[in-house]
Amino acid sequence: MTRRPATPLPPPKERRHLRETTALTQAQLAERVGVAPGTVRAWESGRTTPRGRKREAYAKLLKTLAEEAAAGRAARDPASGPRNAAGANRTRPEPEAHPEPEAHPQPAPHPEPDPRPEPEARPEPEGHPQTLPEPASEPLPEPRPAPVALTPAQAFDALYEFGAPALVRQTYLLTGRREQARESVERAFQTAWEHWPEVARDRDPVGWVRAAAYEYALSPWQRLRPRHRRPEPPPADPGDRTLLNALLRLPPRHRRTLVLYDGVGLDLPETAAETEASTPAAAHRLLHAREAVADRLPALADPQVLHRRLAELASNERLGAARPPSVRRGGERRARFRTRAAIAFTVALIGTTALTLRTAPTHYEPPVSPGQAVRGVPPRVAQGSLSDEEQELRRKLRDQWQGGPERLRPGLE
Repeated sequence: MTRRPATPLPPPKERRHLRETTALTQAQLAERVGVAPGTVRAWESGRTTPRGRKREAYAKLLKTLAEEAAAGRAARDPASGPRNAAGANRTRPEPEAHPEPEAHPQPAPHPEPDPRPEPEARPEPEGHPQTLPEPASEPLPEPRPAPVALTPAQAFDALYEFGAPALVRQTYLLTGRREQARESVERAFQTAWEHWPEVARDRDPVGWVRAAAYEYALSPWQRLRPRHRRPEPPPADPGDRTLLNALLRLPPRHRRTLVLYDGVGLDLPETAAETEASTPAAAHRLLHAREAVADRLPALADPQVLHRRLAELASNERLGAARPPSVRRGGERRARFRTRAAIAFTVALIGTTALTLRTAPTHYEPPVSPGQAVRGVPPRVAQGSLSDEEQELRRKLRDQWQGGPERLRPGLE
């Protein structure tokens, strides 16, 4: 018995876009599908995937929303409708009825003399009349060379050189520390190299690495490192220093949302998906972050000015990144170290278990309880362990020969 293939669904970002295009909330869409709003939020973020009848109902509803969105666009742009319809209904013209060919074709009329040299006529095969040369057509485009398949190392190096410099500057806006930003990006790329098949198939590899770098940079355990206790020199420009302090005073979630939306330039649904929040929650975080920055710097109340200042703050700092081969080798060394540590721990655990089984007693021997007096009769003193002096005396008596006077025996005189 075979199962029928699952109903195809659009990507998570397109599901969210279709819902927002038709002005539906997650609660309304959940009510129409028959699930909880949190389930729809998980479907749109990509954390879970619907199955069974819920999947079919969800796919049917998304198809309806797509048709409604297309109808709305056609109503707003009526000129596109007939043109598209005409293009869709265009068919090949039916061939006209040709008369029967004559036995001997008429010779073609001679063209007027042209001062330009005529192209040489290609020789026709025997049995076919020679026709006039066709007018010169536009040259055909040259065939593109087939793309060269890159090795995983080459593809990783290209991705690193493309995204690492910008990611280091963005992470600096989150942490305010140059070395921590560089280390976070390198760790994120090392993690991407360890999961390279997954990253290579991802639709947005830079976004995958960016999410990993932000998570590592904003991790709470970073405060426990000795490096965090040593302050780094602030930016030289007073304006940049004030803006960086205002960013660092924001909560980590608000700071990340502000950097993604006003710094990186993502739209609101993508920002919400990357921060694992709903679109209204991401919008509230963004508004609160903008208000907090505007309270300290009123000149940055305009989002366009804030976006420009964030770009200037990230560009003014000289933040370098390591070379791709060194990042790959560092990730491979970390993987080998973890593997060897796991093997060593397993061997130590096995050895400790074997030693315990070898030296552990096989049965339980209860200790001898001390004697007690019964009706005034003292307990019988049992032979106990000897003291150090007694053991030394016993050893001396056993090792040394004790001579004495000879025994007197009667003898004959």
